[in-house]
Amino acid sequence: MAQQPISLPAKLINGGVAGLVGVTCVFPIDLAKTRLQNQRGRFFGSFSKRLTFFPTGAAVNLTLVTPEKAIKLAANDFFRQRLSTGELKLNVFQEMLAGCGAGMCQVIVTTPMEMLKIQLQDAGRLVTQQRKLPVLHTVKLGTASPVLNCSYSVGPVSSTRKVSAIQITQELLRTKGIQGLYKGLGATLLRDIPFSVVYFPLFAHINKLGKTSEDDEVPFYWSFISGCVAGCTAAVAVSPCDVVKTRLQSLSKSANEDTYNGLADCIRKIMRKEGPAAFLKGAGCRALVIAPLFGIVQVVYFIGVGEFLLGQTPFNLYSV
Repeated sequence: MAQQPISLPAKLINGGVAGLVGVTCVFPIDLAKTRLQNQRGRFFGSFSKRLTFFPTGAAVNLTLVTPEKAIKLAANDFFRQRLSTGELKLNVFQEMLAGCGAGMCQVIVTTPMEMLKIQLQDAGRLVTQQRKLPVLHTVKLGTASPVLNCSYSVGPVSSTRKVSAIQITQELLRTKGIQGLYKGLGATLLRDIPFSVVYFPLFAHINKLGKTSEDDEVPFYWSFISGCVAGCTAAVAVSPCDVVKTRLQSLSKSANEDTYNGLADCIRKIMRKEGPAAFLKGAGCRALVIAPLFGIVQVVYFIGVGEFLLGQTPFNLYSV
């Protein structure tokens, strides 16, 4: 049986819609994960303090997650088709290779998206620290000159000013150029490529178990379960890389926090000062984010909104 050619525009639309729906559902947990990974010392602070800042960074995430998820999911389907030789079934190595290609493509959007999202999500932590010290805190971009922080205080706490993602982007482009938005690119590659290499083959094999026969469609609930299991497994596997990436991309440094000079320096300082357990900070929250995110994303992706909008197939919510 020959494999049907895919419509790349339709897959891109499916991925974008799926990403928007999924991220909207799980964003609050993602915010808590970022705060935990940037937290020094004790792993868990007062969760109620985090609730205040749940909307922070949501606009950036929702804006940039559309092309990010579109690229990730569509690229995997594209590479799977290109690696196939007229047969539907790929071997595990080919599935891993397709996932690797998808991971490499997505970092074009993932790195600046994560860079801006982390600054906005991390704002609440700096505000909490600054309430204890009624002095001016300077935020450093690595070892360079000071730049605007998402939220800073001069003198009394009442004079806290918010800075938008657009202002952060403009300041990064002015001081660092385009490479400022791609700070932590190496760590992002180390996270996203292994994640896709683990996730996509695992999802494909678990999802296939939901078929009662070769010609049957997989029920939508089984695709959701498959996305949750595969996403959770891949998320935990690459959690150390996610911690390193978050630390490298966080520009909001208080007086007692380290700055890092590249990937190796970051790993060395975390290991020396906080121990191996620090690399698993936020792993539980990350699993809680990724599991339902990819469960929802896969269900929405398979509904076929893109094919419907392009007039290729009739829209059928129950076809998945």
